[in-house]
Amino acid sequence: AVCSMGNSTSRLYSVLAKTLSSGAVSQHQDCLEQLDSAHLDPIDPKDLLEECQIVLQKRPPRFQRNFVNLKKNTASNHRPIRVMQWNILAQALGEGKDNFVQCPMEALKWEERKCLILEEILAYKPDILCLQEVDHYFDTFEPLLSRLGYQCTFFPKPWSPCLDVEHNNGPDGCAIFFLKERFELIDSANIRLTAMKLKTNQVAIAQTLKCHETGRLFCIAVTHLKARTGWERFRSAQGCDLLQNLKNITQGAKIPLIVCGDFNAEPTEEVYREFSNSSLNLNSAYKLLSPDGQSEPPYTTWKIRPSGECRHTLDYIWYSQHALNVNSALGLLTEEQIGPNRLPSFNYPSDHLSLVCDFSFNQDPDRLL
Repeated sequence: AVCSMGNSTSRLYSVLAKTLSSGAVSQHQDCLEQLDSAHLDPIDPKDLLEECQIVLQKRPPRFQRNFVNLKKNTASNHRPIRVMQWNILAQALGEGKDNFVQCPMEALKWEERKCLILEEILAYKPDILCLQEVDHYFDTFEPLLSRLGYQCTFFPKPWSPCLDVEHNNGPDGCAIFFLKERFELIDSANIRLTAMKLKTNQVAIAQTLKCHETGRLFCIAVTHLKARTGWERFRSAQGCDLLQNLKNITQGAKIPLIVCGDFNAEPTEEVYREFSNSSLNLNSAYKLLSPDGQSEPPYTTWKIRPSGECRHTLDYIWYSQHALNVNSALGLLTEEQIGPNRLPSFNYPSDHLSLVCDFSFNQDPDRLL
């Protein structure tokens, strides 16, 4: 049965309010066992959203963003598949390493920031959610999202920078969540990316899902490539490795593919060109928001660090353009909404914007290959 809410002492509120105090996840196995999601009641998303809004009542309201309809006159006889891509900002990095000089520490408090993250997810109701910089997987995202009907997978970085921060909550990594009522997991691969044949600290998850409604298979992948200027060749090598893995998993593009990620690369970088020119026939969904359908957004991340203002396009949703249509995409925040102090802020929990697209299957994908 769905857990009824009642007042703020409800069982749901106690789960929402519960955050592991400190230390790596491995130190809290007894607590994690108590949170085994298989033994917890489902949550009504409206009730969870209400609880988040109670916690956030002293903060400014959520920014309004609108979906842009991109669908051409192609008939689709199935519900679209909504995919959300988001680097949510690891809590340990936000508080300890990222030096957002214009963001008050008060705005980064986890008890409220996690509610801002959940509010964003609940507002857009993705069928598939791909996240990077997840360092509160076991105590927040897995127990709550599994109770919302998602199947959850997490793959941490081998040497997460979060572990260097005092009072951290364990390593950050990538995570995929998909609604079990819509999809069945056929296969799952955790990929540790290589560069020049060396294993790196960056990872990816690739899952082959079967859509219950259509019976169609497709692959969803999430990744987070190496950050910082000077690492362009390294990112390029990681991208080549990921593409090779995805070619094997999709049998050379026979299975449609969606790749979400923070690539830490502008469209001018080699790794972007590798994905654009791959034999997997990928296109970047957010290009379709531009007037000519050929230009990426002006930014997907905007922050101020001691070195200055950083405004970049680094986040992408790639898709098999022969097999999938992009029906709509969520518009980005305007400069006016973001404000002079940039991100994160009391209004928005991450330094990266969430990307959300609605996809439908092409009726005759092989004809377009």
